[in-house]
Amino acid sequence: MLLNRSERSFPRIIVIGGGFGGVEVARTLKDKDVEVLLIDRNNFHTFQPLMYQVATGTLAEDSISFPLRKMFKSQMNFKFRLAEVQHIDNEKKEVHTSIGILDYDYLVIATGATTNFFGNQEVEKYALPMKSVKEALNIRSYVLQNLEEAVLRKNIADRERYLNFVIVGGGPTGVELSGAIAEIQLHMLKKDYPELSEHEMKVYLIEGTDKILGALSEKSSRDAERYLKELGVKVKLNTQVTGYDGNTITFNNGESIPTKTVIWGAGVKGQFPDGLPSELIERGNRIRTNGQCQVEGMKDVYAIGDVAAMITDDTPRGLPGVAPAAQQQGKYVAQHILNSVDGKPNEEEFKYFDKGSMATVGRNRAVVDVGKFHMKGFIAWMIWMFIHLVSIFGFRNKVVTFVNWTIKFLTKNSGIRLIVYPYNRPRPTSPIK
Repeated sequence: MLLNRSERSFPRIIVIGGGFGGVEVARTLKDKDVEVLLIDRNNFHTFQPLMYQVATGTLAEDSISFPLRKMFKSQMNFKFRLAEVQHIDNEKKEVHTSIGILDYDYLVIATGATTNFFGNQEVEKYALPMKSVKEALNIRSYVLQNLEEAVLRKNIADRERYLNFVIVGGGPTGVELSGAIAEIQLHMLKKDYPELSEHEMKVYLIEGTDKILGALSEKSSRDAERYLKELGVKVKLNTQVTGYDGNTITFNNGESIPTKTVIWGAGVKGQFPDGLPSELIERGNRIRTNGQCQVEGMKDVYAIGDVAAMITDDTPRGLPGVAPAAQQQGKYVAQHILNSVDGKPNEEEFKYFDKGSMATVGRNRAVVDVGKFHMKGFIAWMIWMFIHLVSIFGFRNKVVTFVNWTIKFLTKNSGIRLIVYPYNRPRPTSPIK
């Protein structure tokens, strides 16, 4: 039961979204004289940096997910509601949800981002996004479904589109995913599908700019590209998608690839409920905030993480859409709210501390940037694994992930090859050419 405003002893802070930022706000407010109400459409937190490993069968979905109620079981001032937030009424300080109207004293919007297809409806209809556990499972099923379909085709030409896998977007998600699918080709295909030749399966990584991992250093970009090519991935730079009809993907240079599988990782955009003035929405569908993470012109409302655009002199393009940025904002906002509750001044603006960037490119290969320091290869891969392992929520999840990684390292075997829920993609309207 939730008390209304007149019955409560402490201010209520509603946090929309159980991602990295929202969870950090709630955790920082533990044992404080406030009521924390977290709302999410899912009852679990997802460790998104390892989503691609669910999509490629290395990990099960419950290895990267953790129940929100269990996460906060010892936090007495915390409540959770499974609901869809529909509308924000800042004038009345109310949040309209699928389970009713909830009032707040402070509101934190931490709703994250979804896939951005940049208005290409045809691509959106047929390509596979990967921003949720369900979408990752769709990719896992669909990759395996196409391998099964390829087995049924006796003609090499007929098998081609089932064995071409195209990943669009050369950021960390695209690089890590293409490397993992390439390892399926190298280590799993000949074992599970002896009817198919590993040379028939091809993995393409498409990037619209002149380098992959654009947010990392030049060294990391070059090393990652070299690692991908060693795995057999065909990297196409300065190449933009112009269309995809479900059978063939086409590019701005006139080239095309026959394929049934296009995985889209080329962009994200913020997602948030109705009720925010349109003039506050910046590029990428993000909410404009000031240097203290407050939504401009909306009293006691904050936005953090991927959904926020903190446009300041120090961050003219906003903050990077990475977990550490959201977590640091979460801690800052929680303290900012506590200062407001206690009547203390809030003069210090948020400062993001960049701890570095990293990406893995298959087994024994990774790149790490920490300031001007660059690492690559096996040592970088070990650092990548350690950082991600200690960051996963839940002791069980850490153990299961470590065991799965160890087995894969020793056997080169990608374990979970189950089609539990087949993915039914929209049927292409155009004939196969």
